[in-house]
Amino acid sequence: MKRIGVTGHRSIPQEAHAHVLAGLRAALCGLEGSLEALSSLAVGADQLFADLALACGADLTVVIPSGDYESCFADAAELARYRALKGRAVREVRLGYPHSTDEAYFAAGAYIADHCDRLLAVWDGRPARGLGGTGDIVTYSIKKMID
Repeated sequence: MKRIGVTGHRSIPQEAHAHVLAGLRAALCGLEGSLEALSSLAVGADQLFADLALACGADLTVVIPSGDYESCFADAAELARYRALKGRAVREVRLGYPHSTDEAYFAAGAYIADHCDRLLAVWDGRPARGLGGTGDIVTYSIKKMID
């Protein structure tokens, strides 16, 4: 089974959306054999990746950073989309953090990076704005490959 994970921004500029979608589709769809997609289902890149992975026939594994993760969604529509995608997952990994902290987000990103064969990053190339951001997970993954 091939395992592909995602790390990415919560906000994707409208002018980049089609490009991001095409890149994700190229990486996910048309692969031979079974595919597992790993995501924390955050708004933005994570949910876009998960939705496309499911459409391409992948098994979805959800990595939940903390016990109160659902409280991080800004409104009812965001939470409903998260719950709908989570409901379609074949596996759920719950990390032991009680609260959604930067450390919990970093641990979730590192878990995904550690448990996939390929990590897709929807990233603007800038440093993370806080521990556990996309830039941190990209740096973590690169360091892991070098070590």
